[in-house]
Amino acid sequence: PLFTLIIHCYTPIMGLLRSIIVLGSAVSAVNAFAPSSPSISSSRFSTSLDAEAQIQFVRGLQEKVVPDIKLTRARDGSSGTATFNFNNPNVFDASTASFGEITGLFLIDDEGEMSTNDVNASFTNGKPQSIECLYVMNSPEEWDRFMRFMERYGEANGLGFNKA
Repeated sequence: PLFTLIIHCYTPIMGLLRSIIVLGSAVSAVNAFAPSSPSISSSRFSTSLDAEAQIQFVRGLQEKVVPDIKLTRARDGSSGTATFNFNNPNVFDASTASFGEITGLFLIDDEGEMSTNDVNASFTNGKPQSIECLYVMNSPEEWDRFMRFMERYGEANGLGFNKA
């Protein structure tokens, strides 16, 4: 049995309205991200010295859209998933076409990089509208590493960190 934590992120222009809903029968302590005052199929780890946490679909092109993130975790903490939903990501902009094609989801911070190739685009009337990515964590250590990334990503994007 898994419990689900749904985190809705909205752009700073929309007032960063965020809601957190916890579903399930057994809810253990899970960290969640909320606005601060005034804003895998496979995973791979590598070493890098990036100053801030960022998300990329194409290497070298930072994704500016803050995603909605849905987290699930096994009751015993042995595994979990993070599902990212990006509505109208900037990787779809015509001005970014010269950077290359989407090759995966890359979560990059000062500890290194995590990635997944489980990336799916949604189209409406033949035009790309959104991207959904699934990042799988197969151990408590991978969960902890992901949460450290989310802390950094939250700080870099004006989001605070709250215990749920």
